[in-house]
Amino acid sequence: FLAAIAEHELAERDRRRIERHLAEARLPPGKTLDGFDFAAVPMLSKAQVMAVAAGDAWLAQGANLLLFGPPGGGKSHRAAAIGLALVEAGFKVLFTRTTDLVQKLQVARRELGLEAAITRLDRFDLLILDDLAYVTKDQAETSVLFELISARYERRSLMITANQPFGEWGRIFPDPAMTLAAVDRLVHHATIFEMNVESYRRRTALDRKRGPGRPPTRATIKTADA
Repeated sequence: FLAAIAEHELAERDRRRIERHLAEARLPPGKTLDGFDFAAVPMLSKAQVMAVAAGDAWLAQGANLLLFGPPGGGKSHRAAAIGLALVEAGFKVLFTRTTDLVQKLQVARRELGLEAAITRLDRFDLLILDDLAYVTKDQAETSVLFELISARYERRSLMITANQPFGEWGRIFPDPAMTLAAVDRLVHHATIFEMNVESYRRRTALDRKRGPGRPPTRATIKTADA
């Protein structure tokens, strides 16, 4: 009886911890790996994605995960779904639009608290920075982003979604040397997924335009980029 009570208490503690971590993660709702249509993104290996979602090895090494592809290809869905799987596995995750986090770090810098703000983010095993390409090409914004990347290098993991390949990152970082240094740190220990597929939103609009009774562009699409 005591063993059963202890087992129940441990399970209840795990449940409460996961609920607390889910609230902190700020993941967009409804984005799961079960709801992601891998057939719509044939260049992805489902086995590799599921291995990444387990998290143990690469998070322990402070490695990164980089997702590239055009808007509407499912990057944000997959990033959020992997984040959810990691939270359920016991890791601490934070999902944020890159621009939102950069603005908060700029405020911290103005208040002479940037280092402390970046240190507080260390409590998350993984930061998911969504839509990197929308950061303004401004020295103040990109410098705090670079400091975040540098601070987490080989210690804590980043997951980044971006519409632009590395060759276009000169549009994000105004200084070529900073661009090279940021890319070097991100790719040193990284898994890169490329999702070069047509926009889900565009496919959906075309299907609506065709009307009922006409074959859809893809019959099994389930996911959209946030």
